[in-house]
Amino acid sequence: MRTTRDRIRHTIAFEIIGLALITPLGALAFSMPMHDIGVISIVSSLVAMGWNYAYNYCFDRLLLRLRGNTAKTMRERVIHAIVFELGLVAMLMPLIAWYLGISLWQALVMDIAVALFYMVYAFLFNLAYDRVFPVPASPAP
Repeated sequence: MRTTRDRIRHTIAFEIIGLALITPLGALAFSMPMHDIGVISIVSSLVAMGWNYAYNYCFDRLLLRLRGNTAKTMRERVIHAIVFELGLVAMLMPLIAWYLGISLWQALVMDIAVALFYMVYAFLFNLAYDRVFPVPASPAP
């Protein structure tokens, strides 16, 4: 199991590298100033980290209350992921539309494109991270 220090390193590295990639790519893809995409990216990153903590805490508390443990079935993991993303989109879409002065529809398209980017990025980042910083072997029982 990873240590708290390792988890913090993982989170910080993920966010910094993600911001370094998404800001210029987003500016290019959406034909917008890099500064505007950078502001949206940083704010979105902070909102996502806060939402991630609060959502997972509440989801685990609900599972504990309903059945006494936090183990998730595959169905619950799918529901967990979908509701997390829907909540994040619901929080970010109005912010993106307001800050960039675009319609909610345009903000939704941008938000979906960024979410798709981050799905691929998260997969590749975690694969690389696990190779560079392997999980220490657990002691034998």
